[in-house]
Amino acid sequence: MNLKDLWMLHEADKRILGFSSHTLKAYSLQLKMLVLELGDLELEEISLIILKEYLARVSEKLKPSSLGHRIRFVRSLFRLAFEEGHLSGILLSS
Repeated sequence: MNLKDLWMLHEADKRILGFSSHTLKAYSLQLKMLVLELGDLELEEISLIILKEYLARVSEKLKPSSLGHRIRFVRSLFRLAFEEGHLSGILLSS
């Protein structure tokens, strides 16, 4: 499963939970920026180190509130991947 496929699951999950269209649009933008920076990687190719390096790079350009939103999105996206069985905890710690 790649990042764009994971987004489809994430978006559906958030719609079921009643998230607003505004929030979903903001999350969609966050995904586009993540894919632009990392590429549409397979989940198995992504490690905690890659995500931390990504967030460190973008933190230099973002206000604290924007960085916080980006971090919450990444956490939410990968938490869903883990909970749905698409990602093992071991990959997140490497």
